[in-house]
Amino acid sequence: MTALARRWDILAESIQGFGKRQNQDWYACTGSGSGADPLVLAVADGHGSAAYPRSALGARFAVDRFVVLAAEFGRAAGGCREPGRLTRLMNHARNDFPRALVQAWREEALGHWSRHRPVADLGLPEPGPDEKLKLYGTTLIGAVVLPGLLTAWQIGDGDLAVVGHDGSVGRPLAPAEDDLADLGDETESLCGPQAWRAVRTHWAPVFEEARVPRLVVLSTDGLSKSFARGDGFTEFVGDLDGRLATEGVEGVRTALPDWLRHASRHSGDDTTLAAALLHPYAADTATDTRTERKTEK
Repeated sequence: MTALARRWDILAESIQGFGKRQNQDWYACTGSGSGADPLVLAVADGHGSAAYPRSALGARFAVDRFVVLAAEFGRAAGGCREPGRLTRLMNHARNDFPRALVQAWREEALGHWSRHRPVADLGLPEPGPDEKLKLYGTTLIGAVVLPGLLTAWQIGDGDLAVVGHDGSVGRPLAPAEDDLADLGDETESLCGPQAWRAVRTHWAPVFEEARVPRLVVLSTDGLSKSFARGDGFTEFVGDLDGRLATEGVEGVRTALPDWLRHASRHSGDDTTLAAALLHPYAADTATDTRTERKTEK
């Protein structure tokens, strides 16, 4: 069957953590969800401590590069139904895309360093590439949605949730408990050595129109850290799905800043959410919704 263009609504907000000097998060949502104009969502969380003084920029670079690469990937995948081509796309998503993303981010960060070199006037020795990249350290979660396919990638902490057509809530990129124990308070980062190996990939073709997920939610870890229980984020997404059904998109959009502000007070961290809600039926033409958080460089 031919996949129909579906219309998506966007919910997105970012709240600076209480007492923080700068919001280290960045997000973007762009596209309509059609094969020619894939829906792309991304959130990034710069590490923010003294060891990562340019991480707010690193988060922005990560989101900007992801949006470009994911849109290209989505357009290449649009309308793909042949099993052989799907297999090649899956391999690209799991292997080539993470390498391309990390390389693009590294080039952006090192390019910024070359234009803004603090050591030049101080007579300090030139740091190595790894030391430079550490200044921009950040996590990233991103997803691309188009007819027949949802693909998502994550490096570091934060959360991705997908609400299925039947209302079930899944977290397909959540790390295993053993991985969390090994990391402790640390998180994987785009600035890490061989960072592409730490990128987790979710590949989910959808062959039946009726089984398209109705809600995709990305957030930085400021939200999940605000809950006392480990399944708090999953419950939040389930409640979000329910309130969207009863209060509508605009009602939830109005309330969202206060919800995230409340979460930020509990976690003490910047808190960002980007979500896409599928209309309950296919639209004749998809509506393009674009939003991006703006901050001073």
